[in-house]
Amino acid sequence: MKIIIGAAVLSLLPLFSATTRAEHDVVNSKMFVLSDPASEWIHEKALQDGTVMQSFAFDNVNQHIYVVQLMAGGQQLPGENAVVNGANRDANGDLALTQLDMQGNKLGYMYLKGFGHGVQIGVETVGEAVYLWTETDSVKEGSSGWGTQIGRFAFENGKILSTESPDIEKYRPVDGADRTTVNIDPANSLLTLRYRLNGVFHFGVYELEEIKKNHYTPLADVLQPPVGTFQGFASYGGYLYLLEGSSYGSAGSVAPIGNTYITAVDLNTGDVIDKQLITAGDTLSFREPEGLGIHLTNSTQPENAQLSFGFASNFTPNRLASIYYVDRLLPPEDAIHRDAVTD
Repeated sequence: MKIIIGAAVLSLLPLFSATTRAEHDVVNSKMFVLSDPASEWIHEKALQDGTVMQSFAFDNVNQHIYVVQLMAGGQQLPGENAVVNGANRDANGDLALTQLDMQGNKLGYMYLKGFGHGVQIGVETVGEAVYLWTETDSVKEGSSGWGTQIGRFAFENGKILSTESPDIEKYRPVDGADRTTVNIDPANSLLTLRYRLNGVFHFGVYELEEIKKNHYTPLADVLQPPVGTFQGFASYGGYLYLLEGSSYGSAGSVAPIGNTYITAVDLNTGDVIDKQLITAGDTLSFREPEGLGIHLTNSTQPENAQLSFGFASNFTPNRLASIYYVDRLLPPEDAIHRDAVTD
């Protein structure tokens, strides 16, 4: 089904209709114009360990970017009996977390042992304190470790954090779920949880403060629509954005166009209302899409937002990270002004 643009009227027929609907109305908001040309935020910056960026999030108050990656093999951390190779780091769910300034320069790092795959992360700022939200309590599936609940912890440069540490607060919003990952909508103080239950992926949206009180009634719970290789998510107000795609030369991705798409889902209905091919960063080598995040250009003006998406590039020995964004927000009937991509 395509969105047909008439002379004066835009029909918002869904591209995919979910079988679940929001429990309550989520925040009404405008929608990012996904078909706009993207702007570059940072270009090919080095990260801790030199591994592929998995996802990222912004500290909009203190002006930092946090990037999570799989931990590199070939190193031995304090308390380990021997050097651990990369395959075992992946299987264990061991992650590296890099703190960047807003120009992409490295400021600090942490190591997170046994957390998961780093599919998506969130940042919560409380005064001068910065808390990271990630998956945690990794369980191996296939060759990788994946989180089974979510955790909150303060950033502390150089710290090695294990899942048994008292410094991490853990939350399990959905009993029996696995493959849990998390993102924070900083404009509306909402937490979005991606989780798998009975083999099906969902997204639940919660008030952040209620989660911290262990109150787990969602504002919305919608099914994940059909997508390609899943690479990250972010919500802003009433819309959920999903990133998919693969590196050049894999899963049908061919340079310079690639197969990176962003899909927009209405959280009040679960319907997909837009899906656009993303061609930003087409000169990057490798070019694997990795992570979505909401950047507020002024933390006191939540209406001034950017939908940011990342790419990993370069080849061994070090992968590099780049971030692009779109920032035009319009009512959905105006935001979707081109034919959407259909599956």
